[in-house]
Amino acid sequence: MPNISSVSEFLLLALADTRELQLLHFALLLGIYLAALLGNGLILSAVACHHRLHTPMYFFLLNLALLDLGCISTTLPKAMANALWDTRAISYQGCAAQVFFFVLLFGAEYYLLTVMAYDRYVAICKPLHYGSLLGSRACAQMAAAAWGSGFVYSVLHTANTFSLPLCQGNAVDQFFCEIPQILKLSCSNAYLREVRALVFSVFLAFGCFVFIVLSYVQVFRAVLRMPSEQGRHKAFSTCLPHLAVVSLMVSTAMFAYLKPPSFSSPSLDLVVTLLYSVLPLALNPIIYSMRNQELKNAVRKLFPYILLKHP
Repeated sequence: MPNISSVSEFLLLALADTRELQLLHFALLLGIYLAALLGNGLILSAVACHHRLHTPMYFFLLNLALLDLGCISTTLPKAMANALWDTRAISYQGCAAQVFFFVLLFGAEYYLLTVMAYDRYVAICKPLHYGSLLGSRACAQMAAAAWGSGFVYSVLHTANTFSLPLCQGNAVDQFFCEIPQILKLSCSNAYLREVRALVFSVFLAFGCFVFIVLSYVQVFRAVLRMPSEQGRHKAFSTCLPHLAVVSLMVSTAMFAYLKPPSFSSPSLDLVVTLLYSVLPLALNPIIYSMRNQELKNAVRKLFPYILLKHP
């Protein structure tokens, strides 16, 4: 019979063994975090302040920036604080809150990316119906559905995970509280209910991925039939950033969770987790603004406004 213990706190994975490396990791994470705050903050401000960007595509991009900010703020500040103060502890309640918000925001982001694929499909394949299919009410409902789906998904998984008895200690082999790592601490058969929920979630996520792929097959077929080179360039400039974001998010998450056990080690797991949980959130603003002239112009117009407001 395993020894079931009451856990009041968890010990997160240390980013480094020496104090110098811990401070170096703190500085690197701080740089990534500030870059994510700046990039997503500029997108939020540009979309909110410029009337020309009040369209469905930019409305969804605004929601994506909000989700990116929330998601990266769930994990990095605690990791930075632990590296700075040379500690590994996180309270039981703090760990549960971290799991809840990370799953909510990450799940909602994936569903929102699915909605954004539908937006690009309608805009390019059914342009005459764009106004009726993606009016302001429909956009608000789809965004609310993405956030709501993430919330329901998070409540289900957080409640399942933290109702499990723990008998394998309290050391989490990750720099933030992650469901698979918490399940490793649970008793032998108690985690099967959550595993079943995770399998269902994987099938749901796969369904969304298939929808995104099929949408872009139709989009690229329509774009390649366009007679105007300028029209093709404009269509690609709005589609390729979204496709790059989806590819980055899905590929890094798949590698993190589907890599063979022989590839597993604490240092490699740490790098892979940073790749899927931090890198896409920091790079999304760069990816979306790289080929989008409208967004770049709107961001440039923000700077004179900020300078005038704060002399």
